Amino acid sequence: MPFLIDSHAHVNFNAYKDDGDAVIRRSLGKGIWLINVGSQYDTSKRAAEIANQYKEGVYAAIGLHPIHLSHTEVDEEEIHFKTREEFFDEDKYQALIDADKNHKIVAVGEIGLDYFHIPENFTLKEIRERQAPDFIKQLHFAAKNNLPVIIHCRDSERGKFDAYRDTLDILRTEIKNGLVFRGIKHSFDGNLEIAEEFFQLGFYVGFTGVITFGKNAEELRQLVKNLPLDKILVETDCPYLSPDPHRGERNEPSFVEFTAAKIAELKGVTLSEVAKATIFNTQKLFRI
Repeated sequence: MPFLIDSHAHVNFNAYKDDGDAVIRRSLGKGIWLINVGSQYDTSKRAAEIANQYKEGVYAAIGLHPIHLSHTEVDEEEIHFKTREEFFDEDKYQALIDADKNHKIVAVGEIGLDYFHIPENFTLKEIRERQAPDFIKQLHFAAKNNLPVIIHCRDSERGKFDAYRDTLDILRTEIKNGLVFRGIKHSFDGNLEIAEEFFQLGFYVGFTGVITFGKNAEELRQLVKNLPLDKILVETDCPYLSPDPHRGERNEPSFVEFTAAKIAELKGVTLSEVAKATIFNTQKLFRI
């Protein structure tokens, strides 16, 4: 049994092109397993390839992140890159699953809606209309392959939970129409009401190192206190969102321990209890 599972990592990204194997082995050496999550076809393929290099403890998710549906420049404190336009090609992604003889692909993701990064010459309405069809297509793809989904949704700068609301509406509509799937809202930063709406759909929520940050994360920490452990997963979202005491450094899966420890502190339980619960949740969701 692992000590912890980082349910959302990106060691398949270029930030680790020179030392990815060392980063993974450092994590496995601490008993920390991980799921590398794709954001487009290339990083999805790489996640699957990396997972197959390890007998145990390294898994993959494949999918197309909404910001890759258009040419977008991302320039934030920790993140600087330009995306190229790509659309979900089901045949290419299906080929990855069909070739996955070791069953290392455990989810479709990350997929969803992103209203924060609006490309030039696009309105929010146009971005919504572009992203929603591919999101729905990938939900159906996941259901067809009996895989859970890893949901990304990020609100616009002016909208309070607008991406969250649209995501939940899409999920409810597809379920009402007979689609059967399960999943997680990763890097959760909604409120208690939204968390409970995800729970009602059978989803989990994931927390990152953000909960270890300063005063700006106090609202999120209060939320963690009020959520049941049987609905929570831990993640790094590395190379981003390094927890204290590693703020400003490149994040890595072994740092997920700091997030788990903060959850234990907030809920007044032991790290061992948090580890046991989040491992069970992760293994149940992804059927690891």
